[in-house]
Amino acid sequence: MTEKYWKLLQKNREQTSGRRINSLFEEDRSRFNNFSVITEDLILDYSKTNIDQHAKTNLVNLVKFGSVQSKVNDMFSGKKINVTENRSVLHTALRNLNSSLLVNGIDINLKVNQSLEKVSKFSEKIRSGQMTSQSGEPFTDIVNIGIGGSDLGPRMVVRALSPYQNGPKVHFVSNLDSSDITDAISLLNPMTTLFIISSKSFTTLETLTNAETAKRWIISALGKTGMRNFVAVCSSRDSALKFGILEDQIFEFEDWVGGRFSVWGPIGLPVMLAVGTATFRKFLEGARSLDKQFQKSKTVENLPTMLALIGIWHASICQYPSRAILPYEHRLEYLTMYLQQLDMESNGKSVDRNGDFIVKPSTPISWGQTGTNGQHAFYQFLHQSNQVVPCEFILGANGFEEDLQIAHHEGLIANCLAQSEALMTGMDNEKYFKDKRKDQKQLIIPNSHLFCSGNRPSTTLLYSKLTPEILGKLLALFEHRTFVEGAIWNINSFDQWGVEFGKKLARKINDSIKDKDYFEAFSSSTIGLTNQIKRLKKQKI
Repeated sequence: MTEKYWKLLQKNREQTSGRRINSLFEEDRSRFNNFSVITEDLILDYSKTNIDQHAKTNLVNLVKFGSVQSKVNDMFSGKKINVTENRSVLHTALRNLNSSLLVNGIDINLKVNQSLEKVSKFSEKIRSGQMTSQSGEPFTDIVNIGIGGSDLGPRMVVRALSPYQNGPKVHFVSNLDSSDITDAISLLNPMTTLFIISSKSFTTLETLTNAETAKRWIISALGKTGMRNFVAVCSSRDSALKFGILEDQIFEFEDWVGGRFSVWGPIGLPVMLAVGTATFRKFLEGARSLDKQFQKSKTVENLPTMLALIGIWHASICQYPSRAILPYEHRLEYLTMYLQQLDMESNGKSVDRNGDFIVKPSTPISWGQTGTNGQHAFYQFLHQSNQVVPCEFILGANGFEEDLQIAHHEGLIANCLAQSEALMTGMDNEKYFKDKRKDQKQLIIPNSHLFCSGNRPSTTLLYSKLTPEILGKLLALFEHRTFVEGAIWNINSFDQWGVEFGKKLARKINDSIKDKDYFEAFSSSTIGLTNQIKRLKKQKI
């Protein structure tokens, strides 16, 4: 039913591809108001894109006639929308604490509240010093061992909420490279360090390898009773028990919580330990308020849906292969990596829900860095490269360090707004640059290397201040953006079979290395590289 609107959007793009974004402001004095979504504490400005009223109408029709609202309802109600794994998708239930949700006769929210209560009590016992290490000392340091969603979510949130931290110092280990865990624990005291082993299946190679190293380190100092210094967050109690985790220190979550959507539940334990359960609940409340807005708002007033439609326009219609995510808040330094996984693991697919190949360009590459650091790294590319990259600026109106507002935060705001303006307007060298010759005659000298074409689209997501509630809203906003994009592209956003394939092959190669020369079914390149690695390992360094 939506093919008509895809064709109209493509026609609109063909007719307007040479149009300057600036001209849309000249035609419509109220363009900012007409092409923005303004709520009490979140504002999405998409007026600096080439979307006009015709394109906006047809984008909205993709939602209307693409049954997006029914797909939203299916997700929130617990229907098994993850069709390839036959699972519900209920991460939103982890923050829906005050309502009842029955799925197959089971009250999901009752289980969620019980789980949160258990994790909260444990967290407060650690924070208060009521629960101590085997040595009898309070825990001063927490090391979260996980990878993917078990690392990126809590790592990002702990960093973002650093002004609220008043608990043990939290560290993160994710990489299989031994340097990651070695560097993390080198300055820590095993007597006062608590390890959180986060793995949904409790079989993830990277996580379990690092966990075994941590186990040896603790046991060498405290003996087998040192397992009191370990906690497991998983969906496989038996595997955690086999590892040696004490039964009352295992925190489980259901298979309807995907890793990249899991920070709202027990995977968020590092966050609770860092900032306390009261602050963590405010984080959940912020996300829940955005959930309600997403479910009930009309399309043109719906922040996640409009953000998704802008992404559809840029990726599928304009065919821009990437988008830059540019938070102007240093405490959001891990947000780009978090959104990379959220977008690219969710929607990085070439086959749709029906098993058909996707013919339209879809999920773009997500990349970026915090401002103003990125301005001195890749913004040159954004302004003058022959590739157009839509930019997503993320900016807080207020900072935390009030005594430094003028010197720091106002300058930060100015830089962010200047970049989006410059990307749109560009700079005509013939207009602005003249060269005075010795004869004092003014000649316009074309300096093509100074030319910035402009006409490069961007959005700005403005928020009041990076409080726990606002952070919850931001993350829920991007989760739902990813979902709506996937719904319009007819993608299952909740499996990751490519990731699973890579893991499977790594296990086979690892087994082959252990069996020396057994390399059946691998290419001569892989066999040759392995042999060269063996040769280099024998060299004295």
